[in-house]
Amino acid sequence: MKPLVIEKVNQVFGTGTARVHVLHDVSFETEPGTVSLIMGPSGSGKSTLLSIAGGLLTPTSGMVSVAGEPYSDRTKKQRDKLRLDYIGFVLQAYHLLPYLTVQDQFTLVDKVKSTGNLSADELAEVLESLGISDLVHKYPPELSGGQQQRVAIARALYPNPAVILADEPTAALDGPRVQVVADLFKSLAVEHGKSVVIVTHDSRLTDVADVIYEMKDGYLTQKE
Repeated sequence: MKPLVIEKVNQVFGTGTARVHVLHDVSFETEPGTVSLIMGPSGSGKSTLLSIAGGLLTPTSGMVSVAGEPYSDRTKKQRDKLRLDYIGFVLQAYHLLPYLTVQDQFTLVDKVKSTGNLSADELAEVLESLGISDLVHKYPPELSGGQQQRVAIARALYPNPAVILADEPTAALDGPRVQVVADLFKSLAVEHGKSVVIVTHDSRLTDVADVIYEMKDGYLTQKE
């Protein structure tokens, strides 16, 4: 069973003279244990595709299924549960709650999803690999942009999702940290059987990709 399948997805925004066809018959699927890179210029439709893949946006036409379950066959509540159980998001907007410490960001996840999350030891290993173990008692406003991004990555991994969708996960990171994050995503794929999909401009991530796609003007093609 494919963790994520997208078939002939089109996305249109607006009507009449304001109509914009953002995605054109996009088909895409993932395999467990692989890292897929989707590259392309700003405005090409990459982030829209990621939002559709994660069930945050309903496509104009086409089908999206996660773990063999099409979003279209489920109610909103069922889609939310499917997303919670199977998908981890690393978005450009970190969405960390400013009044919660780093540790409490994970405690909040426990309240929403009480089972199946990483163990304390596994979380500690992730925090250590990202270099944020010493930040657990700090609040997001006390952190740099790069530190917040690494916390957001750890929080996305904490529910132990089968599919990880990352939107520019290295945008605020310097060279050494880029390599750390790249190696972490690769390890999650290879050692833990995750399907990792990264939307990025960052060519430094190509070394860890099993397959690379190019998004241009709403059309997705696989690079050789």
